[in-house]
Amino acid sequence: MLQLLASPKYMLGVAAGVVSYGLMSFVMTAAPLAMVGCGHSIDHAAWGIQWHVLAMFAPSLVTGKLIARFGKEKVTAAGLIIIGISGAVALTGLDLRHFFISLILLGIGWNFGFIGATAMVAAAHTEAERGRAQGLNDFAVFGTVAALSFFSGALMQASGWHLINLMMFPFIAIVLAPLVWQAARRV
Repeated sequence: MLQLLASPKYMLGVAAGVVSYGLMSFVMTAAPLAMVGCGHSIDHAAWGIQWHVLAMFAPSLVTGKLIARFGKEKVTAAGLIIIGISGAVALTGLDLRHFFISLILLGIGWNFGFIGATAMVAAAHTEAERGRAQGLNDFAVFGTVAALSFFSGALMQASGWHLINLMMFPFIAIVLAPLVWQAARRV
């Protein structure tokens, strides 16, 4: 376990998965509350989440091919960038189109970011380490997702939609910088 924690490649994959999935959960949990709070109907909030879920999984038809062509790190970085763009769109307004476009981009970004990060984790350990590596990764990712889901609703009530979206950028930057550096080294 200590060898895994000391492996930069493994830890970068875990961090990318934590940030991709964590931010998606953080924003997705708050989005319907924000939509209803901005005067949009519950039906519109449900439609927004439905489009978001479709955007999360539809890209899977091509994500593996993109990873094979461009590499795990580049696809993961693209996912984080798209998640950042979703936050930027959300910050530009509170119309339905802002929510819908932001949620669709969030879903696509999650797909590229999380699948790419999962591929990074899978390539960063030996066969003998597989069980521990996957267990540690799942604990980190899904523990973060659970915590951020709870935190999101409380923060949404206390500080609003604007802060939810602003909080994404530092976490994206922290993981994106080493990802871009690693991807550039492989060119």
